Amino acid sequence: MKRGFLIDMDGVIYRSSQLIPGAVDFVKMLQRMRIPFLFLTNNSQRTRRDVAMKLNRMGMPVNESHIFTCAMATARYLARQKPHGTAYVIGEGGLLNALHENGYAIVDKQPDYVVVGEGRTLSFEMLEAAVQMVLDGAKLIATNLDPNCPTQHGTRPGCGAIVSLIEAATGLKAFSLGKPSPVMMRAARKELGMATSETIMIGDTMDTDILGGVQMGYRTVLVLTGTTSPDDLSKFAYQPDIVVDSIADLCDHDELIDEMVPTLNREDDTPHDMREWIAAHS
Repeated sequence: MKRGFLIDMDGVIYRSSQLIPGAVDFVKMLQRMRIPFLFLTNNSQRTRRDVAMKLNRMGMPVNESHIFTCAMATARYLARQKPHGTAYVIGEGGLLNALHENGYAIVDKQPDYVVVGEGRTLSFEMLEAAVQMVLDGAKLIATNLDPNCPTQHGTRPGCGAIVSLIEAATGLKAFSLGKPSPVMMRAARKELGMATSETIMIGDTMDTDILGGVQMGYRTVLVLTGTTSPDDLSKFAYQPDIVVDSIADLCDHDELIDEMVPTLNREDDTPHDMREWIAAHS
C-alpha cells in the first residue's frame, strides 16, 4: 500500500528547541519502511538546508530533500506565473534564496511583485516602499498568513501581521501561497510523488495543517502537542480523520498502516501516473 506523509514541524516534532518524544522514532520508522515524507513549514526565513541542519543538531536524521517551505512554494509559483520576473522582498535568506533559485531578480524599483515573508529587520521605510509599489501596480504576495511566530523569547508578529498593514494601506488583498493554500499543499504532494489518496497530513493546527489537508482530500492526523486542544475541535466545521496525543502514538507501524489512516479511497484522486491509475481502476 503506497502512502507518503506531509508533516508539520513546530508543535508536531519539536517545541522551541526540544524534540517531542517519539518524533525521531517515527521518522526512523518511515525511513526503515521507505515511506516518503516531507516536513512542511510556513516559516520562510531559513533555506531548506538551514532547516535540515537545525533538525540534525536536534537529533533528527534528515536531509534537505525532506524539507518543503512556503518560500519554495511561493518562488515556484511566481516562476510559473511570470518567468524571470522581479520582486521587492520583505523577508530573509530563505525567501531570497528560493526566488533566486527560480530565476527571479530582487529589485528596489518597479518590481513585478512585492513578496512578504517573515523578517526581523523590518523598517517603516520598507513598508512605505512596499505600499507605494503595490499602488503603482506591483502584485502583493504573502508567503503565508500566520499572524504571529512563536520564538524562544515569546511571540513576534508573523507574515500575516506584516502583510495586513500593506493591505490596509493599499486596499488590496495579498495572495498567499503557504499552508493552507492548495498551491503549497499540492506542490508538496507532487514533491512526494504521491497521489491524493496516498497522502497523509500530520499537523497540530486546525486552520492551517488540517484545513489544508481536508481541502486537498488528504487523510489528516491532528496531534495535541501544539496549539490545538480537544475542546477546540467543536469550533470547526471540518474534522481530522484521527486525533492523537502526540506523534509517538503513530510509531506502531502495524496499527498505522492497517487501521489508523487507511488510504484506499480513490474516488476523488489525483493520479501521479495515469497508466498506473487506469490499471488500478480497471
